[in-house]
Amino acid sequence: MHPSEIRTVTTEADLRAIVPEPPQGLWDKDIGRIDEHARTVIAHSPFVLLATSDPEGACDVSPRGDPAGSALVLDDHRLALADRPGNHRVDSFRNVLRNPRVGLLFVVPGMNETLRVNGRATLVSDAPFFDDLAVRGKRPRLALLVEVEELYMHCAKAFLRSSLWDPETWPDRTALPTLGRIAKDHLGLKEVSAEAIDADLAVDAETNRY
Repeated sequence: MHPSEIRTVTTEADLRAIVPEPPQGLWDKDIGRIDEHARTVIAHSPFVLLATSDPEGACDVSPRGDPAGSALVLDDHRLALADRPGNHRVDSFRNVLRNPRVGLLFVVPGMNETLRVNGRATLVSDAPFFDDLAVRGKRPRLALLVEVEELYMHCAKAFLRSSLWDPETWPDRTALPTLGRIAKDHLGLKEVSAEAIDADLAVDAETNRY
């Protein structure tokens, strides 16, 4: 494909010539606070995607998973997410220290709609609510305190198009490489087998989860 064959969109006017303005109700759905319905979704969500960026605009999206209800709603405008043991890169936290703007997408298994939250985050090393963030008796070392600025529900179309919750559409897992195989190839590891890497990863996932 030659670059001249690609027609780019460079202004909002160009964009709106293709995608017309939505009805006013779609702007008004942003309530900017955690109401009773948002609290219910958050309480049932075991999985949230955290989007951050550095001051230059380099972006990162990190998956966060815990038992449903672990994301803590403190009041109508604040919620907290615990940090759990990971790979120590702390990409999201390094971004937040330089640019506090974050986006959250709360997912509930079997529910096609998602909850979108945008706001400002602060990295916290201790607070009275850390006891409420404990899982299996282990308090987190860090947490993100998010001041909610935008909050609204996202419709079901993406999940319906993808058939995400339909097991009949899921690929055969054996057709996909394991993380051990991917790590071996990506890192050029020649002295260790993919099976050995997978075994180590399995032990770490089981023993270093909290």
